[in-house]
Amino acid sequence: MDFTPRLEQIRQNTGQIDNLLRDARLVVCLGNRAMLSLFVGSQIGQRQLVGAATCEASGLALVERHQPTMVFLSDTLEQGSGIALVQQIKRRWPSIHTLLLITQEHRQAPIQQAIQAGCDGLLVESRLGLGSAAAALHAISGGGVYIDRSLTELFRQGPGATGPIEPLSERERDVLALVARGETNGEIGQQLFIATDTVKTHLRNLSAKLQARDRTHAAVLGLRLGLIDWPNDEDPS
Repeated sequence: MDFTPRLEQIRQNTGQIDNLLRDARLVVCLGNRAMLSLFVGSQIGQRQLVGAATCEASGLALVERHQPTMVFLSDTLEQGSGIALVQQIKRRWPSIHTLLLITQEHRQAPIQQAIQAGCDGLLVESRLGLGSAAAALHAISGGGVYIDRSLTELFRQGPGATGPIEPLSERERDVLALVARGETNGEIGQQLFIATDTVKTHLRNLSAKLQARDRTHAAVLGLRLGLIDWPNDEDPS
């Protein structure tokens, strides 16, 4: 693919990514040393980067030491597994956002394991540079979820919870759809013309009906169960 026509868009996406990471503390764990070196040497997230590794054990140690707000990692590592690292991070520190780079799309079982562990975002390596990274960071930084569209059928077919214990109201579905896009409570209130406290009330009701751990889990369940449409914010170019 000739990326020349997309160079300006890629530069703009890079600026958006750096802006979205401005308040983050970032650990990067990639099995590809060349990609890791390019990331560390780029302008993206330099002020926010607190650690980098190429294997599962080192990545986990960095997370434990620095308590980052976000971990960007790949499914394949030099030693260990990126999927296993996601599972450990989410089990021990569920509030840490994880953004997983999928290098082997055909390995469906491990991808399902990452989804089940509560991974906040899944990017496909072959689609990087097309706006997906900026869309993913926008979604998960606001408490939403991001699954690359090429993985959506796999996501929906995976094992999940049963339906809500009570039907969702139309307004609750509206709120949930905006949560999945990564909108904050204030932004949701502005778009739906309701108070922020009302948004919080809807979120509490949604969590109870879906038996969700938090807003991110509620969004995941809403997407998986088909209660809301898939966010249409990929590839802003």
